Amino acid sequence: MSYSTHIKNPDVVLIGSGVMSANLGALLKGLDPKLKIQVYEVTDDLAQESSNGWNNAGTGHAGICELSYTPFREPDGSVKVDNAVKIFEQFEQSRQFWSHAVASGMVKNPKDFINPVPHLSFVHGDEQVDFLRARHAGMSAHHFFSEMEYTTDRAKIGQWAPLLVEGRNEVPIAATKMDGGTDVNFGSISRKLLDWLAQQEGCGIATGHRVVDLDRNLSGWNLSIRDAATGEIHQNHAKFVFVGAGGGSLPLLQKSGIPESKGLGGFPIGGQWLICENPELIEKHRAKVYGQALEAAPTMAVPHLDTRILDGKKTLLFGPFAAWTTKFLHKKGSCLDLPLSVKPDNLATLLKIGLTNVDLVKYLVQQGTQSMADRMDVLHVFYPGAKAEDWKLIDAGIRVQAIKKTDGEAGIVHYGTEVITDTGRTISALLGASPGASVSVHIVLEVVKKCFPQLVQNPESKARLKEMIPTFDVDIKLPENAAFFRQVHQKSGKILELN
Repeated sequence: MSYSTHIKNPDVVLIGSGVMSANLGALLKGLDPKLKIQVYEVTDDLAQESSNGWNNAGTGHAGICELSYTPFREPDGSVKVDNAVKIFEQFEQSRQFWSHAVASGMVKNPKDFINPVPHLSFVHGDEQVDFLRARHAGMSAHHFFSEMEYTTDRAKIGQWAPLLVEGRNEVPIAATKMDGGTDVNFGSISRKLLDWLAQQEGCGIATGHRVVDLDRNLSGWNLSIRDAATGEIHQNHAKFVFVGAGGGSLPLLQKSGIPESKGLGGFPIGGQWLICENPELIEKHRAKVYGQALEAAPTMAVPHLDTRILDGKKTLLFGPFAAWTTKFLHKKGSCLDLPLSVKPDNLATLLKIGLTNVDLVKYLVQQGTQSMADRMDVLHVFYPGAKAEDWKLIDAGIRVQAIKKTDGEAGIVHYGTEVITDTGRTISALLGASPGASVSVHIVLEVVKKCFPQLVQNPESKARLKEMIPTFDVDIKLPENAAFFRQVHQKSGKILELN
């Protein structure tokens, strides 16, 4: 659905219509109904890049099954689970805000965007089985994960996910499972929130419009916006700008000229999925199953076999497979995006990253030159009985991994999600990848705290925030708050039809 509503001199401009902008716009308008908000989106519809349901795994990342959040064992053999606990707590804020959106009538039909799907971790071989056992011991000791099950019993694993054991040899295997996992269509929740925002007084959305330049002035930012239909460029002004444009964020941040953008670079990684076309197999599998990362693969490329529910239809995906690209956006990107992002202030960092990440470069080249048989070999690790005729390869989205000066000094590519904000708190830009969409409400709430502190401190708006996210000022990780967590979790699950 296209939009063409323009608000002159809004308080806030949101660049991009993905899950970050959608949550920030809805949250800000809910906290202060007087705010004037304008959204600009370069594509002709909303949430068509990274947030599109086919361009991500759709996992409600809560630290349950993702082994990359607990990658190391301590000297005593235990597994540190602090990062998984943190991710769970952050996803909880997303659940609460989305349940508020449903309960208050902002959005309807929660099954359009979130559905219960068990989350499994799956490993094979003695070393990995021992690791998963230790991980389960650490995870299940926390009240977030107290319901997590662990087993090495093949029959039980077969009950949880039959495809995992079909045709498998006698190598030891193990799995953990929690029924509280979710599958999320981030594109759907984005469109629903933005549809609501478009109906609010003082709010506008313009699709097919690309922000091509930003200039700071004493009262905020002058923006130059190109209309894709006519080619005309018009101007607008905003007190605050949020750049939530996925891979398009880095070029805009560089154009802003803020000191915080100096030295930043980007490393784009394309994605591909194997999608199952056999209805019988799709019906047999209902779980999100995550395994160990492949050698030299970035964290976003941890393989997983996923039940997806998109547009009311159940499907089955496996991947992701990486692909070499120089584009920063899947639909509206250019092959010149990467070369044009190289600036004098980030050249040295990018060169060092390239020289010290030869394994990653080799991995991307290898991924891009794989045959279907090569990809099926990877799938066979999860589903030994898989047949090539039941699967086809599709393109997914593009993730631009942020590269900072500090990463260049360390010789690493920076993974994760980060928000860059100027000292005047007039512009924020989102950089990075997973688990961003899942924890998007936590991320934009941090933007609100930093750039709109009055909305968190003012008693009236603070009360609204407490209604939207009941745990925002409560540390639910602590054992003494376990009962409160369970109460709020149960309530949000009921509203979202997850229980």
